[in-house]
Amino acid sequence: MSAQKPARRRTAPEIQARKGGTPIVSLTAYNAAFAPLVDPLVDFILVGDSLGMVEHGMDSTLGVGLELMIAHGRAVVRSTAMSLIVVDMPFGSYEASPEAAFRSAARLMAETGCGAVKLEGGAHMAETIGFLAARGIPVMAHVGLTPQAVNALGGFRSQGHDAAAREKILGDAVAVSEAGAFAVVVEGVVAPLAEEITRTVSIPTIGIGASSACDGQILVINDMLGLTDRVPRFVKRYGAIGEAVSKAVSDYAGEVRERAFPADEHVYKPRG
Repeated sequence: MSAQKPARRRTAPEIQARKGGTPIVSLTAYNAAFAPLVDPLVDFILVGDSLGMVEHGMDSTLGVGLELMIAHGRAVVRSTAMSLIVVDMPFGSYEASPEAAFRSAARLMAETGCGAVKLEGGAHMAETIGFLAARGIPVMAHVGLTPQAVNALGGFRSQGHDAAAREKILGDAVAVSEAGAFAVVVEGVVAPLAEEITRTVSIPTIGIGASSACDGQILVINDMLGLTDRVPRFVKRYGAIGEAVSKAVSDYAGEVRERAFPADEHVYKPRG
């Protein structure tokens, strides 16, 4: 009997080749508990810097550092075998110069084993994207509502409501595509703009709070599973895991307080 071939991960070029084809499925995952459950069902997993908020209780993504992204990225890569793993470059790790971005991206890839990195920003990051891509680092771009720029944007607000804003965001998407990004996340923009971006750029668009016409979609796993109290309006909850956890903990606490835990059949008994 021949040995079974190990699973082969999807690659950035394979995701790029899906432009205009079967919609690309993706989710965030941050740890070795959820990542292997997600792995066989999606095309890529994003280890997003949103982990600062959903895993570490931060108010925004701005407090997430490179070491934290490496730790979570490493856990997700170790516990998966099929999906392309994309790791976010955190705020302050890439903006200063293309060279600084390369040092950060090289660390992320070398120390986690991920297959690509993601960075936020449009035309002003095109040079950096080209610099990384030319040196063998696959880059997923991110335009529209960019959480790392939340202070400059005036909060978590949808983007592209007027002609000037639409023109800028479309220009950003074109710039990152031409610079060498293999895909672009389009977040929080009005649907007609997301659809225009998807028609215009030559790389897959991954929507989040954008339009179903994008080439793929991504959600924060904690939001779609019902593990967070407050979620964006565009998120559909596909589960109520938070409620299930609360009930399980309540049942456990009740049994402990009633001295009914553990049940007799689950207690280790002496031999003989």
